Amino acid sequence: MKNSSLDSAEETDPASHWDFNLSAVIASASASASASDAIGVLEFDHTNSLLATGGIARKIRIYNAQKFPMLEEGGGAATVVDHAAACDYYMYTPAKLSSLKWKPGSGSRLIGSGDYDGVVMEYDLEKRVPVFERDEHGGRRVWSIDYSTGDPTLGASGSDDGTMQMWDTRCHAGTSLASVRPALSPVCCVEFNPFGGLTVAVGCADRKVYGYDARRMVEPVFVLEGHDKAVSYARFLDSQTIVSSSIDGSLMMWHAEERRLIRRYRGHVNTRRFVGLSLWRGGGLLSCGSENNRVFVYDKRWGHPIWVCRFAAHPQGFVSSVCWRQTPGPGESCTLVAGGSDGVLQVFQGQPKSCLLYH
Repeated sequence: MKNSSLDSAEETDPASHWDFNLSAVIASASASASASDAIGVLEFDHTNSLLATGGIARKIRIYNAQKFPMLEEGGGAATVVDHAAACDYYMYTPAKLSSLKWKPGSGSRLIGSGDYDGVVMEYDLEKRVPVFERDEHGGRRVWSIDYSTGDPTLGASGSDDGTMQMWDTRCHAGTSLASVRPALSPVCCVEFNPFGGLTVAVGCADRKVYGYDARRMVEPVFVLEGHDKAVSYARFLDSQTIVSSSIDGSLMMWHAEERRLIRRYRGHVNTRRFVGLSLWRGGGLLSCGSENNRVFVYDKRWGHPIWVCRFAAHPQGFVSSVCWRQTPGPGESCTLVAGGSDGVLQVFQGQPKSCLLYH
């Protein structure tokens, strides 16, 4: 299903608008990298200067993103380094990580995590110590956490226990502020509206995306239905537009207030795993991983990918996480980082071929 106002902007060869090039490969420290170092989450901080990674290895690794463009200066070939050389520092965590979020208003000092043991942690990166711990999910795996930018005292987490818990970020213990159970199935993702609103989107294994008003956590203010299988990610593209990802092998773009599907995106392979979803909001590009070990980029205006790149061959490998660096707008160059189930990071630089991409 497509929206006619967006269709009018379509052109015959969307792939010709962008050039993407691999600029750096950050390899696992072990030549025999395996699923023990799989990357589950990538997050740039609010200044786009630091990149945090987490996953199966029980480490939060911090990279200085300002170094990424410098890796291009090698005569055109991608620079290959290992994590030990590229990583500024890392911290061990008690459990495997499924989610990371930088805390708004803390500069680049505080980062929160959700883990396989059902615990939400917060870490002070200057002191390299945990400073916050919550356990409202009964030990069931936390798939996703987020902080509100509209009200910095609010945080939320979603879990295998089927609940989304909302909590006060100033309190280190105690019961949650609100708890909702959208369906009798796991909550796979939560995201507050990053444009200052108090709506929180919740994606569930029952194939739906629910929207709640954070001021009144009773009934959802919208429900988006259309996926055939569990919803793994839900992200805000703008204040009214949400992009969701599902293990039905598709992304969907929605007008949330109107509860209307704008477009479906297909091309990647996703039938049973979390493969990441990231939106470059300024440039209108979407990216996800794939179970065929490729990273995919979609333009929001077209339902088919505009660029696909295969990771190095690895038995049973897949691209497990992606993250855009949020540069200002469509006339700019862009940076996309993708992580694999083998622990390898790849950094891609994109350049627009025409300044007439958007109007």
